[in-house]
Amino acid sequence: MSAILVYDQSRKAMLERALAAGSLTPVFQPVVRVDTLEVVAHEGLSRCAFMPGHVSILDLLDLARMEGRLAEVELHAARTICHTFAAQAETGRLLVNLSAHAILQDAMRPDDVLFALTASGLDPARVTIEVTERDAVENPARLAHALGYLRAHGMRVALDDFGNGHSNFEMWNEIHPDVVKIDRYLIHGISRSAGRLAIVRALCQVAESLGTDLVGEGVEDPADLRVLRDLGIPFAQGFLLGRPQPDTVSEASAEAKLLLRTPSVSVLPRPRGPVTQRPTQVSHLLIEAPAVNPRQTNEEVMALFVDYPELHAVAVVKDGHPIGLINRRLVNERMAQPFARELLARKSCTALMNSAPLVCDEQRSLESLSDVLRGEDQRYLADGFIVTSRGQYRGLGTGEALVRRVSELRIEAARHANPLTFLPGNIPTTEHLERLLQGGERIAVVHVDLTDFKPFNDHYGYSRGDEMIRLLSGLLAEHVDPALDFIGHIGGDDFVVLFQSEDWKARCERVIDAFNLRSPHLFDASDVACGGLRGKDRRGEPQFFPFTTVVMGAVELSPPLPLRAQPITTLAARAKRHAKRAGAGMHVFSRETSPS
Repeated sequence: MSAILVYDQSRKAMLERALAAGSLTPVFQPVVRVDTLEVVAHEGLSRCAFMPGHVSILDLLDLARMEGRLAEVELHAARTICHTFAAQAETGRLLVNLSAHAILQDAMRPDDVLFALTASGLDPARVTIEVTERDAVENPARLAHALGYLRAHGMRVALDDFGNGHSNFEMWNEIHPDVVKIDRYLIHGISRSAGRLAIVRALCQVAESLGTDLVGEGVEDPADLRVLRDLGIPFAQGFLLGRPQPDTVSEASAEAKLLLRTPSVSVLPRPRGPVTQRPTQVSHLLIEAPAVNPRQTNEEVMALFVDYPELHAVAVVKDGHPIGLINRRLVNERMAQPFARELLARKSCTALMNSAPLVCDEQRSLESLSDVLRGEDQRYLADGFIVTSRGQYRGLGTGEALVRRVSELRIEAARHANPLTFLPGNIPTTEHLERLLQGGERIAVVHVDLTDFKPFNDHYGYSRGDEMIRLLSGLLAEHVDPALDFIGHIGGDDFVVLFQSEDWKARCERVIDAFNLRSPHLFDASDVACGGLRGKDRRGEPQFFPFTTVVMGAVELSPPLPLRAQPITTLAARAKRHAKRAGAGMHVFSRETSPS
């Protein structure tokens, strides 16, 4: 007997064993309401009882697919799950996995599926068919039609593993599922991923528009569950809430219930680095322009400028590599001087070129050129820059276009994240404060500022000033609880911290002490010896300024909380001004002591 025949017989024998009574063991994983942690449903899953530890249910389904018996095995598993669930659970829904292949198989009638799911006496209205993503569905409209028969008998439909596999928006739109289960790839780690958060937020909007309930799958981290709660996702499933087990359960895990009693609002993740509307590269500013080689003369360069009146400059290129840039205006000015044409016209064009131009690869991001804009050499404003591709000359860009586009990007970014510290800016800070006010729990709003920062910045320059601001932002990040507290950089040396930590005052005091200890190290040794620096006040009058320190103005709020954010931030700014005038590290307004 050939090895192939033996292999075929063993596969068939395994399938026959799988289809025998008692071959598959059902297990059930709870699905809970996120706001109450009430168990509202169970997903029925199967384990291979006839070869435990050797064959998984996925292995068995793959084998059944190869043998053309996938629908037969799936319905056998569904019958077993429904029979056990009907015997255990008096209430709640059951989610049963079925592939599109099983539902659409020509030999399988909708009545066969309906009978397999209800033969145990289970009410069809308690069954949700979970369409799995193991198959690519070529005709979603045909699948929707087949599901319509089962829906007509009271069953609901769920789309499984959305965001990974074959589930897609075409399926969502054609099938109109009652439930969409968001794949664990998007849910696991959502509390730490701004990208996952953005995608899930978009899915929430789609679900609201289409009247679909969402289930977050793969919930294992309490922080992820808090984010789902804050996003308003109604249902969740995962090991944190309950593991698959032979018996149905009536309540979520103790760890999850403890989390529900912690009413803190989650601090949502944000992108690390500059926030821009879309990626923008140097190539987007490319101007295709002719170049000259070092052997060409200044006379030829002048003729080129006549032929191309729109060119602001011309690159000097040797063997494909740019070695310099010739500015039109400078050439015209030099050639207009007495005897210049006689002396320079026939000389190499390298005599008038800038041999150290700004050269940028076409794939370089425009945001990365911010440091160039702040540099001391400002010739690029007139010269522009050379664009290359792997070192080879491609064309030119103008300084005007660079300044304009980078400024636009930074203005757009500053609306959402400060370009110096990359902390959230005004808009996300206000949004988070509004979320806290809606949460209705005890919070503290702290406005953080620096004393005498302008004289320091004027005296030492912006680079040293930026270093001091980064010192403050780093200390704030070091002393807050990132899971509870939110830091916003609202401009210059002004920060806002939104605290849910109960020990927020002690955290603030540690920041003040640490900054005041370290800020003198940013002063020159001669100024440190004097205890400060001499500069001019806002009226231009000479004045001595001591070391820069931190001041904080705080508003402590207890329920019931106000509905609007703006009066709270205004009050925190007033408290900060009180602290500055009093020469104190912190001034606190509470609900009882706040001025009207």
